[in-house]
Amino acid sequence: MTSASASPILKSSHLLGIEGISAPEVTALLDLAETYAALNRGANKKVALLKGRTLVNLFFEASTRTQSSFELAGKRMGADVLNMSVKTSSVSKGETLIDTAATLNAMRPDILVVRHHDSGAAELLSRKLDCSVVNAGDGQHEHPTQALLDALTIRRRRGSFNGLTVAICGDILHSRVARSNIRLLSLMGARVRLIAPGTLLPAQADRFGVEVFTDMRAGLAGVDIVMMLRLQLERMTGAFVPSTREYFRFYGLDREKLSFAKPGALVMHPGPMNRGVEIASDIADDMEVSLIAEQVEMGVAIRMAVLDALSRGMK
Repeated sequence: MTSASASPILKSSHLLGIEGISAPEVTALLDLAETYAALNRGANKKVALLKGRTLVNLFFEASTRTQSSFELAGKRMGADVLNMSVKTSSVSKGETLIDTAATLNAMRPDILVVRHHDSGAAELLSRKLDCSVVNAGDGQHEHPTQALLDALTIRRRRGSFNGLTVAICGDILHSRVARSNIRLLSLMGARVRLIAPGTLLPAQADRFGVEVFTDMRAGLAGVDIVMMLRLQLERMTGAFVPSTREYFRFYGLDREKLSFAKPGALVMHPGPMNRGVEIASDIADDMEVSLIAEQVEMGVAIRMAVLDALSRGMK
Protein backbone atom coordinates (compact mmCIF):
# COMPACT_ATOMS: atom_id res chain seq x y z
CA MET A 1 0.00 0.00 0.00
CA THR A 2 1.79 3.10 -1.21
CA SER A 3 0.26 6.42 -2.08
CA ALA A 4 2.86 7.29 -4.71
CA SER A 5 1.35 5.04 -7.36
CA ALA A 6 -2.19 4.95 -6.00
CA SER A 7 -4.98 6.72 -7.84
CA PRO A 8 -6.95 9.50 -6.09
CA ILE A 9 -10.12 8.57 -4.21
CA LEU A 10 -11.37 11.90 -2.90
CA LYS A 11 -11.71 15.04 -5.01
CA SER A 12 -11.10 17.21 -1.96
CA SER A 13 -7.96 17.41 0.16
CA HIS A 14 -10.21 17.47 3.26
CA LEU A 15 -12.99 15.34 4.74
CA LEU A 16 -15.39 17.83 6.29
CA GLY A 17 -18.68 16.02 5.84
CA ILE A 18 -20.65 13.51 3.81
CA GLU A 19 -22.34 16.39 2.03
CA GLY A 20 -20.44 16.93 -1.21
CA ILE A 21 -19.05 13.39 -1.46
CA SER A 22 -20.22 11.23 -4.34
CA ALA A 23 -21.42 7.62 -4.17
CA PRO A 24 -18.35 6.38 -6.12
CA GLU A 25 -16.07 8.14 -3.59
CA VAL A 26 -17.90 6.47 -0.72
CA THR A 27 -17.65 3.08 -2.41
CA ALA A 28 -13.93 3.56 -3.03
CA LEU A 29 -13.35 4.49 0.62
CA LEU A 30 -15.30 1.45 1.81
CA ASP A 31 -13.38 -0.83 -0.56
CA LEU A 32 -10.09 0.59 0.68
CA ALA A 33 -11.21 0.19 4.30
CA GLU A 34 -11.87 -3.49 3.65
CA THR A 35 -8.17 -3.96 2.93
CA TYR A 36 -7.28 -2.27 6.22
CA ALA A 37 -9.85 -4.35 8.11
CA ALA A 38 -8.04 -7.45 6.82
CA LEU A 39 -4.65 -5.94 7.70
CA ASN A 40 -5.81 -5.17 11.25
CA ARG A 41 -6.74 -8.81 11.80
CA GLY A 42 -3.25 -9.98 10.85
CA ALA A 43 -0.13 -10.29 12.97
CA ASN A 44 1.64 -7.31 11.35
CA LYS A 45 -0.78 -4.38 11.46
CA LYS A 46 1.63 -1.67 10.27
CA VAL A 47 2.33 -0.03 6.93
CA ALA A 48 4.75 2.81 6.22
CA LEU A 49 2.37 4.82 4.07
CA LEU A 50 2.53 7.91 6.31
CA LYS A 51 6.14 7.58 7.41
CA GLY A 52 7.58 11.07 7.86
CA ARG A 53 4.08 12.61 8.00
CA THR A 54 2.58 14.28 11.08
CA LEU A 55 -0.98 13.74 12.24
CA VAL A 56 -2.37 16.10 14.88
CA ASN A 57 -5.48 15.24 16.90
CA LEU A 58 -7.11 18.43 18.19
CA PHE A 59 -10.16 17.52 20.29
CA PHE A 60 -12.08 20.35 21.95
CA GLU A 61 -14.62 17.74 23.08
CA ALA A 62 -13.71 14.50 24.82
CA SER A 63 -14.21 11.36 22.77
CA THR A 64 -12.30 8.27 23.80
CA ARG A 65 -13.45 6.13 20.86
CA THR A 66 -12.90 8.61 18.05
CA GLN A 67 -9.61 10.05 19.27
CA SER A 68 -8.04 6.68 20.13
CA SER A 69 -9.27 5.30 16.80
CA PHE A 70 -7.58 8.10 14.83
CA GLU A 71 -4.44 7.78 16.96
CA LEU A 72 -4.25 4.04 16.35
CA ALA A 73 -4.97 4.50 12.64
CA GLY A 74 -2.18 7.09 12.30
CA LYS A 75 0.37 4.99 14.19
CA ARG A 76 -0.45 1.83 12.22
CA MET A 77 0.22 3.81 9.05
CA GLY A 78 3.59 5.05 10.29
CA ALA A 79 2.69 8.67 11.04
CA ASP A 80 4.03 10.74 13.90
CA VAL A 81 0.89 11.35 15.99
CA LEU A 82 0.44 14.31 18.33
CA ASN A 83 -2.59 14.52 20.62
CA MET A 84 -3.03 18.16 21.62
CA SER A 85 -4.63 18.59 25.03
CA VAL A 86 -7.02 21.51 24.76
CA LYS A 87 -7.53 21.69 28.54
CA THR A 88 -3.88 22.59 29.07
CA SER A 89 -3.35 24.59 25.88
CA SER A 90 -3.66 28.28 25.07
CA VAL A 91 -7.20 27.58 23.88
CA SER A 92 -8.33 27.17 27.50
CA LYS A 93 -6.76 30.57 28.20
CA GLY A 94 -8.87 32.36 25.64
CA GLU A 95 -7.01 31.81 22.36
CA THR A 96 -9.32 32.00 19.34
CA LEU A 97 -9.72 29.27 16.78
CA ILE A 98 -7.99 31.51 14.21
CA ASP A 99 -4.99 31.94 16.53
CA THR A 100 -4.92 28.20 17.10
CA ALA A 101 -4.91 27.68 13.33
CA ALA A 102 -1.91 29.99 12.95
CA THR A 103 -0.05 28.13 15.71
CA LEU A 104 -0.80 24.78 14.12
CA ASN A 105 0.27 26.01 10.70
CA ALA A 106 3.66 26.96 12.11
CA MET A 107 4.08 23.33 13.23
CA ARG A 108 3.51 22.21 9.62
CA PRO A 109 1.33 19.15 10.21
CA ASP A 110 0.20 17.05 7.26
CA ILE A 111 -3.21 16.07 8.60
CA LEU A 112 -5.31 17.68 11.32
CA VAL A 113 -8.17 15.76 12.92
CA VAL A 114 -10.45 18.16 14.76
CA ARG A 115 -13.48 17.74 16.99
CA HIS A 116 -15.19 20.96 18.08
CA HIS A 117 -18.40 22.01 19.80
CA ASP A 118 -19.20 24.64 17.14
CA SER A 119 -20.70 23.72 13.77
CA GLY A 120 -18.41 24.84 10.96
CA ALA A 121 -15.18 24.80 13.00
CA ALA A 122 -13.57 22.13 10.82
CA GLU A 123 -14.45 24.01 7.65
CA LEU A 124 -12.99 27.22 9.09
CA LEU A 125 -9.72 25.46 9.94
CA SER A 126 -9.56 23.93 6.46
CA ARG A 127 -9.49 27.47 5.02
CA LYS A 128 -6.78 28.66 7.40
CA LEU A 129 -4.40 25.67 7.35
CA ASP A 130 -2.04 24.36 4.70
CA CYS A 131 -2.76 20.72 5.58
CA SER A 132 -5.62 18.28 5.14
CA VAL A 133 -8.39 18.58 7.73
CA VAL A 134 -10.62 15.73 8.90
CA ASN A 135 -13.83 16.59 10.72
CA ALA A 136 -14.19 14.30 13.76
CA GLY A 137 -17.44 15.98 14.73
CA ASP A 138 -18.44 19.66 14.69
CA GLY A 139 -21.33 20.86 16.81
CA GLN A 140 -24.62 19.46 15.51
CA HIS A 141 -23.38 19.49 11.93
CA GLU A 142 -21.57 16.31 10.81
CA HIS A 143 -19.44 13.35 11.88
CA PRO A 144 -18.41 11.85 8.52
CA THR A 145 -16.08 9.05 9.64
CA GLN A 146 -18.76 7.70 12.00
CA ALA A 147 -21.20 7.46 9.09
CA LEU A 148 -18.54 5.81 6.94
CA LEU A 149 -17.69 3.20 9.56
CA ASP A 150 -21.41 2.53 10.05
CA ALA A 151 -21.79 2.06 6.30
CA LEU A 152 -18.80 -0.28 6.20
CA THR A 153 -20.28 -2.35 9.05
CA ILE A 154 -23.65 -2.58 7.31
CA ARG A 155 -22.14 -3.48 3.93
CA ARG A 156 -20.01 -6.25 5.44
CA ARG A 157 -23.16 -7.86 6.87
CA ARG A 158 -25.70 -7.10 4.16
CA GLY A 159 -23.55 -6.81 1.03
CA SER A 160 -25.47 -3.88 -0.42
CA PHE A 161 -27.52 -0.89 0.64
CA ASN A 162 -30.15 -1.30 -2.06
CA GLY A 163 -33.47 -2.41 -0.62
CA LEU A 164 -32.38 -1.88 2.98
CA THR A 165 -34.49 0.10 5.43
CA VAL A 166 -32.52 1.69 8.26
CA ALA A 167 -34.22 3.22 11.30
CA ILE A 168 -32.26 5.92 13.16
CA CYS A 169 -33.79 6.20 16.61
CA GLY A 170 -33.48 8.59 19.50
CA ASP A 171 -31.99 12.05 19.93
CA ILE A 172 -32.03 13.10 16.27
CA LEU A 173 -32.16 16.80 17.14
CA HIS A 174 -28.71 16.97 18.74
CA SER A 175 -27.02 14.26 16.66
CA ARG A 176 -24.36 14.98 14.04
CA VAL A 177 -24.09 11.19 13.64
CA ALA A 178 -27.71 11.14 12.49
CA ARG A 179 -27.14 13.93 9.96
CA SER A 180 -24.11 12.25 8.40
CA ASN A 181 -25.84 8.86 8.32
CA ILE A 182 -28.99 10.26 6.73
CA ARG A 183 -26.90 11.74 3.94
CA LEU A 184 -24.70 8.71 3.38
CA LEU A 185 -27.36 6.00 3.60
CA SER A 186 -29.71 7.92 1.31
CA LEU A 187 -26.84 8.53 -1.13
CA MET A 188 -26.06 4.80 -1.24
CA GLY A 189 -29.65 3.73 -1.91
CA ALA A 190 -31.04 2.79 1.50
CA ARG A 191 -34.40 3.94 2.84
CA VAL A 192 -34.05 5.90 6.06
CA ARG A 193 -36.55 6.31 8.86
CA LEU A 194 -36.24 8.65 11.83
CA ILE A 195 -37.88 7.64 15.10
CA ALA A 196 -37.97 10.05 18.04
CA PRO A 197 -40.29 11.98 20.32
CA GLY A 198 -41.40 15.24 18.73
CA THR A 199 -39.17 17.21 21.10
CA LEU A 200 -36.07 15.42 19.75
CA LEU A 201 -36.83 15.81 16.06
CA PRO A 202 -35.41 18.73 14.02
CA ALA A 203 -37.96 21.19 12.69
CA GLN A 204 -39.27 19.96 9.34
CA ALA A 205 -37.39 16.67 9.71
CA ASP A 206 -39.19 15.29 6.66
CA ARG A 207 -37.25 17.71 4.45
CA PHE A 208 -34.31 15.30 4.71
CA GLY A 209 -36.17 12.94 2.37
CA VAL A 210 -36.84 10.37 5.10
CA GLU A 211 -39.85 8.84 6.79
CA VAL A 212 -40.53 10.27 10.25
CA PHE A 213 -42.17 8.42 13.14
CA THR A 214 -42.92 9.37 16.72
CA ASP A 215 -44.15 5.87 17.58
CA MET A 216 -41.27 3.42 18.09
CA ARG A 217 -43.17 0.26 17.20
CA ALA A 218 -44.68 1.70 14.03
CA GLY A 219 -41.31 3.07 12.97
CA LEU A 220 -39.50 -0.22 13.52
CA ALA A 221 -42.02 -2.27 11.54
CA GLY A 222 -40.11 -4.27 8.90
CA VAL A 223 -36.75 -2.47 9.18
CA ASP A 224 -33.44 -4.24 8.46
CA ILE A 225 -31.12 -2.14 10.63
CA VAL A 226 -31.90 -0.36 13.91
CA MET A 227 -29.43 2.42 14.66
CA MET A 228 -29.82 3.73 18.20
CA LEU A 229 -28.50 7.13 19.27
CA ARG A 230 -27.29 8.35 22.63
CA LEU A 231 -29.55 10.70 24.54
CA GLN A 232 -27.27 13.77 24.60
CA LEU A 233 -28.28 15.29 27.91
CA GLU A 234 -25.22 17.57 27.91
CA ARG A 235 -26.53 19.41 24.83
CA MET A 236 -30.03 19.91 26.21
CA THR A 237 -31.01 23.26 27.70
CA GLY A 238 -34.57 22.34 28.57
CA ALA A 239 -36.90 19.45 29.40
CA PHE A 240 -36.79 17.46 26.17
CA VAL A 241 -37.90 14.23 27.89
CA PRO A 242 -39.88 13.75 31.14
CA SER A 243 -37.25 11.38 32.58
CA THR A 244 -34.77 8.79 31.37
CA ARG A 245 -37.03 6.10 32.79
CA GLU A 246 -39.99 7.34 30.76
CA TYR A 247 -37.75 7.73 27.72
CA PHE A 248 -36.69 4.08 27.89
CA ARG A 249 -40.29 2.98 28.26
CA PHE A 250 -41.31 4.61 24.99
CA TYR A 251 -38.09 4.88 22.96
CA GLY A 252 -35.52 2.55 24.51
CA LEU A 253 -34.78 -0.54 22.45
CA ASP A 254 -35.82 -3.74 24.21
CA ARG A 255 -36.80 -7.18 22.92
CA GLU A 256 -40.47 -6.32 22.64
CA LYS A 257 -39.88 -3.27 20.44
CA LEU A 258 -37.19 -5.05 18.41
CA SER A 259 -39.71 -7.80 17.58
CA PHE A 260 -41.48 -5.34 15.27
CA ALA A 261 -38.39 -5.12 13.03
CA LYS A 262 -37.71 -7.60 10.26
CA PRO A 263 -36.59 -11.07 11.46
CA GLY A 264 -32.80 -11.03 11.64
CA ALA A 265 -32.65 -7.25 12.02
CA LEU A 266 -29.31 -5.95 13.28
CA VAL A 267 -28.72 -3.30 15.94
CA MET A 268 -26.11 -0.52 15.95
CA HIS A 269 -25.04 2.22 18.35
CA PRO A 270 -22.23 4.79 17.86
CA GLY A 271 -21.39 4.81 21.58
CA PRO A 272 -21.00 5.59 24.31
CA MET A 273 -24.16 3.74 25.34
CA ASN A 274 -26.52 4.69 28.13
CA ARG A 275 -27.69 1.20 29.06
CA GLY A 276 -31.28 1.15 30.20
CA VAL A 277 -31.88 4.56 28.65
CA GLU A 278 -31.70 4.06 24.89
CA ILE A 279 -30.86 0.35 24.74
CA ALA A 280 -31.28 -2.70 26.95
CA SER A 281 -28.07 -4.48 27.95
CA ASP A 282 -29.27 -7.88 26.76
CA ILE A 283 -29.57 -6.50 23.22
CA ALA A 284 -26.33 -4.51 23.30
CA ASP A 285 -24.41 -7.61 24.40
CA ASP A 286 -26.15 -10.11 22.10
CA MET A 287 -23.63 -10.91 19.37
CA GLU A 288 -26.40 -12.40 17.22
CA VAL A 289 -28.03 -9.02 16.71
CA SER A 290 -25.58 -6.38 17.96
CA LEU A 291 -22.99 -4.85 15.61
CA ILE A 292 -21.63 -2.47 18.25
CA ALA A 293 -18.26 -4.21 18.73
CA GLU A 294 -17.81 -4.52 14.97
CA GLN A 295 -18.49 -0.78 14.59
CA VAL A 296 -15.54 -0.05 16.89
CA GLU A 297 -13.29 -2.38 14.90
CA MET A 298 -14.36 -0.88 11.57
CA GLY A 299 -13.71 2.59 12.99
CA VAL A 300 -9.96 2.00 12.87
CA ALA A 301 -10.15 0.54 9.35
CA ILE A 302 -12.21 3.40 7.91
CA ARG A 303 -9.96 6.02 9.50
CA MET A 304 -6.90 4.31 8.03
CA ALA A 305 -8.65 4.43 4.65
CA VAL A 306 -9.41 8.16 5.06
CA LEU A 307 -5.79 8.92 5.97
CA ASP A 308 -4.64 6.86 2.99
CA ALA A 309 -7.02 8.68 0.64
CA LEU A 310 -5.94 12.12 1.86
CA SER A 311 -2.25 11.21 1.62
CA ARG A 312 -2.62 10.59 -2.11
CA GLY A 313 -2.93 14.30 -2.76
CA MET A 314 0.06 15.28 -0.64
CA LYS A 315 3.31 16.52 -2.15
